[in-house]
Amino acid sequence: MKGDELVSYLRRQMSLGTDRALAKHLGVTEISIGAWKRQKADLSPRQICNIIRSASKAAVSRAHDGMLRPIIEYFPINPVESAGGIKYELFATGKDDNPLHVQLRKCLSEAKGVYIFYDSRGRALYVGKAKDQSLWHEIKNAFNRQRDTQTVYRVSHPTRRQNFKAAYTLGRQPTRTQLKLNDLAAYVSVYEVEGPMINKMEALLVRGFANDILNVRMERM
Repeated sequence: MKGDELVSYLRRQMSLGTDRALAKHLGVTEISIGAWKRQKADLSPRQICNIIRSASKAAVSRAHDGMLRPIIEYFPINPVESAGGIKYELFATGKDDNPLHVQLRKCLSEAKGVYIFYDSRGRALYVGKAKDQSLWHEIKNAFNRQRDTQTVYRVSHPTRRQNFKAAYTLGRQPTRTQLKLNDLAAYVSVYEVEGPMINKMEALLVRGFANDILNVRMERM
């Protein structure tokens, strides 16, 4: 096969508009692409082998670079009620709110991967993944989901207007109280992960924080 035929075919099949884009994709120089196109003889087996080897290395490099991308890390949560008042948002994202939050929501709505909730001291609380839906929807659902494992000792105090009475006159006892992540979480880290790696990445994180987090299931590697 002639070099110019190979270049033309590869650009069509890979939807690459320029020789420069093709060179980057194959992991070779643009000068090499030009040399192939000017070569009058067919490409030799050695040349084709070198092209395949360079393309393989470039593919591995792209896979490594794109496997895990941090979107936010230890990002502070400022819960606000959703429009319907049923759930909490992690932060306000209305059109007049902080553009940082609005743009972050858009980014999370377009990505999939894994996330970690932390308490106010930065200790991991919960690890989750978003594989079938966007990170934004999965994180918000997890933030509002009730789980039996999320319990702490608390004392029930009146919320209506009334006169104060000291605790020793009432005998209120600390009791196990079931909470949601929106009661506990103060920070969140989110990572975009390539689809085939999402399950394994979540399993790795769950195992790494196994004795600290509220996850019930030990994910399989």
